[in-house]
Amino acid sequence: MSGWSDTGKQPDEDEHQRFNRYLQQLADVCQEDEAEMVRVILRDPDEVMAQSAVARHLDRRAHQLLTDPGFGDWFHTMATEVGEQGFLGRRLYEWTLLRSIAVNAPWKPEDVLAASDWFQRTAVQILTSPTALRLLAGDGRTRRIRTAADRRLAEERR
Repeated sequence: MSGWSDTGKQPDEDEHQRFNRYLQQLADVCQEDEAEMVRVILRDPDEVMAQSAVARHLDRRAHQLLTDPGFGDWFHTMATEVGEQGFLGRRLYEWTLLRSIAVNAPWKPEDVLAASDWFQRTAVQILTSPTALRLLAGDGRTRRIRTAADRRLAEERR
């Protein structure tokens, strides 16, 4: 791997410094090295910090690839690294649900309503599907989500 260091090579760094370094490394990583970098970061002794850095990366990359045909391959590679259980697995799953809605692939309303608050807020921000926005406007988990979805619907009608 070129251009980045393995965890543990700088034991004097505190978690804040490592977190910022991980974010920068993930932002700069080439596609070929991405999976290995994620794997290395997830071996950091501070599991919560490592998962947080990887989650930010997953969010950034998934948003970039949302309607890209390469999303599926990227998803499978990342799912192999983060596993299907736990926070990161759920976040990846929710990005696949967002993608399904964004590219007009089949999706189930009950999956949208069962998804996390993060998912519902993100869906309202990035999706343009009137069906999904109507669903969230009527049955979103929080008043904030329902109101934001209502506003988005009004914007999309203009």
